[in-house]
This record gives sequence, structure tokens and C-alpha cells, in this order.
Amino acid sequence: MGLEKEKADTCVFMDEDVFHSTIEPILKKSKENARALPLPDRDPRDTNSHLKVDFQDVIGEPGSVHSFDSVWIGSHALFELVKLVFYRVLTTLLAVPMALVAGLVFGALSCVHIWIMMPLVHSCMMTLPSLRLIWSSLMETLVRPLFRSMGVCLSSISIKSCESNAP
Repeated sequence: MGLEKEKADTCVFMDEDVFHSTIEPILKKSKENARALPLPDRDPRDTNSHLKVDFQDVIGEPGSVHSFDSVWIGSHALFELVKLVFYRVLTTLLAVPMALVAGLVFGALSCVHIWIMMPLVHSCMMTLPSLRLIWSSLMETLVRPLFRSMGVCLSSISIKSCESNAP
């Protein structure tokens, strides 16, 4: 768990011939430059896959309407810059306190689970066979004879329904 240094360069190349085309060639160039220096994967289990939001996920222009290419490129660059800066400011302010709180919560939960819940569950699982034996003995000794004798007594009762036509 050492210190990790990260460099992220954001560059926007605007040539004169780019203004009449789409933004895709610019993004492809920057993605090729980004592939040269792979960043460490800080989410290897893809825990926060729902937070991978790109500019195209938020803002999209249909084929029938387009703004000026310079506006599109500028808004894309501004979006990425603000998202990056705001995230870094918030993580600078909140990461250490939230890590402290999360560490306390998960430490307490682990302690309760390991030292209270699991011994309780194992104790119950160990005593259940004995309790089952005691419970079945009580049922055989007390309840079964009572209900058997009640069944014998009540089995001799017969009920017949008669219909009367009396006015």
C-alpha cells in the first residue's frame, strides 16, 4: 500500500480541417495516447460500473441537429475538466473522513459477527439436536396419549342431521 502517482493529461487538438468533421478522430487520437501509459485498475471487481459516465452518455445530439463543432469540442473538454476537478476536490475533502468512518463501521460489524453472532449460531446449532430429542420425548410422553384418549372418546360420538318440516 504505497503511494501511487498518477498522471492524466487532457489535450484537445483542433486543426482547421477538424471543424467540418465530427469529434471522433480527436477522441481516437487521445485514446491512442492514453493507451501508451496504462493506469492501474483501481476497481478490479467492477464495483462501480454504474458510475462510468462519459460525455456521450449525458449529452447527445441526434443526426438531424448539430451544434458548431467548436462548441461541441469545447463543451466536451469543459465537461471532462469539471468532472475531474470536482471529483478530485471532493475526494480530497471527503476520502480520509469517509475511510475512517467506513473502517470503524466495518471493523465493528466484523467484530460483532466474529465474536457474537457466529458463536451464538454455532451454539444454537449444537443444542438443536438435544432440544429436538427433548421436544420429541415430551410430545411422546404428554401430548400423544392425551390426544389419543381424546380421539377414542370422541370417536364414539355420532351426529346425524335431521330435517324437520314442522310449520
